[in-house]
Amino acid sequence: MLRTKFILPLIGLLLCAMVGRAQTLVNFSLLVIDEKAVPIQGATVKLLQDNKMIKGMATDAKGLAVFSNLKGSCTFLVSLTSYQPQTRTYQFPSNKKVDTIRLNPATVALQEVNVASRPPQIEHKQGKTIVNVESSVTITGMSVLEILERSPGVTVDRSGGISMQGKNGVLVMIDDKPTYISGSDLNDMLSAMNSGQVSEIELITNPSAKYDAAGNAGIINIKTKKTKQIGFNGQVTASGGHGIYPKANDNLLLNFKSGKVSSFFNYSYNYAEYLTKIYALREYFNSANGITSTLDQPSYFTGTVNSHTIKTGLDYAISPKTTLGLVLTGATNKRKGDNDATATWLNNSGGVDSAISTTNISNNKFRNGMANLNLRHNISPKADIGADIDVLHYDISADQAFNNHLLAPGGYTELSKGDIPTTIDIVTGKVDYSLKNAKNDSWLFGAKASRSNTDNTAYYQNFLGGNWVDDNSRSNHFIYKEQISAAYSSWEAKRGKFSWQLGLRYEQTNYDAHQLGNAIQRDSSFSRNYGGFFPSGYLTWQTDKNNGLTASISRRIERPAFQKLNPFYFIINKYTYQTGNAFILPQYTLNFELSHQYKSWLTNTVSYSSIDNYFSQIFLNDGNKGILLYTQGNVGHAYNFNVQSMVVLNPTGWWSTTATALYTHKQLKGFNGNTVTATADQLNISTTNQFTIAKKYTAELSGYYLTSSRIDIQEQLYPSGQLSIGLSKSVFNKKGTLRINARDLFYTNWLKGLTDFPTATEYFKLQRDTRVVMVSLTYRFGKTYKVNKRSDGSASDEMQRVGNG
Repeated sequence: MLRTKFILPLIGLLLCAMVGRAQTLVNFSLLVIDEKAVPIQGATVKLLQDNKMIKGMATDAKGLAVFSNLKGSCTFLVSLTSYQPQTRTYQFPSNKKVDTIRLNPATVALQEVNVASRPPQIEHKQGKTIVNVESSVTITGMSVLEILERSPGVTVDRSGGISMQGKNGVLVMIDDKPTYISGSDLNDMLSAMNSGQVSEIELITNPSAKYDAAGNAGIINIKTKKTKQIGFNGQVTASGGHGIYPKANDNLLLNFKSGKVSSFFNYSYNYAEYLTKIYALREYFNSANGITSTLDQPSYFTGTVNSHTIKTGLDYAISPKTTLGLVLTGATNKRKGDNDATATWLNNSGGVDSAISTTNISNNKFRNGMANLNLRHNISPKADIGADIDVLHYDISADQAFNNHLLAPGGYTELSKGDIPTTIDIVTGKVDYSLKNAKNDSWLFGAKASRSNTDNTAYYQNFLGGNWVDDNSRSNHFIYKEQISAAYSSWEAKRGKFSWQLGLRYEQTNYDAHQLGNAIQRDSSFSRNYGGFFPSGYLTWQTDKNNGLTASISRRIERPAFQKLNPFYFIINKYTYQTGNAFILPQYTLNFELSHQYKSWLTNTVSYSSIDNYFSQIFLNDGNKGILLYTQGNVGHAYNFNVQSMVVLNPTGWWSTTATALYTHKQLKGFNGNTVTATADQLNISTTNQFTIAKKYTAELSGYYLTSSRIDIQEQLYPSGQLSIGLSKSVFNKKGTLRINARDLFYTNWLKGLTDFPTATEYFKLQRDTRVVMVSLTYRFGKTYKVNKRSDGSASDEMQRVGNG
């Protein structure tokens, strides 16, 4: 009884205490929404008392942040990148159990953001050199091919081959997607793209395992413009200019982002009247090295180019963790031209033996379309998975009409024509899984498969006896099918002053080629299956706050372009043909690189490459007909040693300068089983200087110079370069930019050199309409907000090769 008297009051006291606590300590929920009343996942909510943070959390998938046991005055600070932060104070206990906070976008004018954060034209980041196209005044109105020609360490030969750091074989990508074409077709595509479409160009010498192993010299990745501001906004650019002939290009960029939807639209139109002058002097020798005959060939190519390109995309957030994306790309390029040439044969004493006038009317059409479907899903804060499917189609045609006339009384006339259509269909699929562990180490696992089908026909006819007659000696039909499968993984980590990435990629290649026969040529076919491992990686040591050392390595492969396996003839002129080589093998390259970076203004790099089964142009001489054939083959080994230095400085508040110098020593050994050694020492220098004048104008002086150089074992190039100037000014209350520039002031951006053939040599000089004055106006419009960079939602990656060279 006594025990009961004490227990009952104690229980009563405990119940009163619990009731009292329940009255003073409560649960409270905050719902965070955006300007469209859509719940926001991942917003940061901090609980503050007496100006001290008590607790912080992120909103869940429903936009909720739930707090327990609140008492007294509580302040909540809600923040999210690109939105204005909000604060709200409550007094607990309170009858309110839930409240809603709306975040509004942080308004910052787009044009002001661009001006304030303009990067240098050229900068170096981990494993890549970046050309910031929008930062240059003199680049305005240039084609992408012209921008590449003046980029550090990049050269373009007369056949359209692109080299980087003295090595040919570059994987060219657009927005992380390989172009799948090469040679003249790739040149046509890059010539049709203008600077208004491009934000930056990445030059990657040692790509990681996530990239295709293709690209002997590395990767050139062209990033097109895609604004990422919230709301509807865009910009329009109109450019016009004149060299010997007029040129114009226009670009429209639109962007819309709101709630779960993000979309963009990029359209470009280019028009140009072009001129290409080629002079070739070919000398033939006997066994005693005496000149037996000389062929003098001046040629003039004129015509017009019209091109349209469209790229549009849509990202939709299915859920806060899952985004579905669709990207569509289309392009058309029409090139019509006339070629007038005279081929004069001289005897060994310099007298004229004969002269032939040649005209060639060409009509080339290039059309392509691509559809990309991508999905990205965040499994957890440290794991996500992405998938991509790409479908591409190329439709390429070249119509040629030749007229050869002997310039002599009663001289003959030869008429011939060619129809060369090509279709290419490509399907690729890839899956990437990335994961971070407790130490924030990053792991990547992926797989990719691609299938390519190429159908190429060359149909030639000669006009004989008043009728068009099939020329079965040069006509051909070539079908090529290729499958490439890949699996890859990489590990990226950081410990103290050291950071590294190690990767391994395996690729298996299978192809079947079928050359259909005709009345005089037999049907034939060939196939190959091969695979290989391609390791890559880097190690960086940040020795102190100012200095860092990075060592990198990669093994890469360069497969022959599809058309280079096709053994049919492509007529250049009466005495020059191009042909493929069905027996060419892939070339393999091992790249080493060591770089030192001091602060952000000085980067020095030393690199070495060893190439097996080296690709080189091969020039063959048909002594009986005076015809030269050029093709490509494996000529042995090549060794490249490079030293590069890049400086980015601001000597004064009104002057900024970027300069790069690349020295290359190259050695080429072997030629069709014969011991031949060719060496070259070359220097490539480029610089850009920008000056602020009266706080209203930006002036630019830029140029580059390339000493004598060698890309192929038989061809040496002579020095070339160019100097350009430009001026820009903000207009329309900083919503617009007016630019004017003059390129190649001294008309020195030529290609000239000497080619060694069996029993012949050829001096050549190629000049285009490169001395051009351009005027450009860009206008930005729409409601814009500053946001951080984000993934475009596409699990992008790479793909390339096809085309004729």
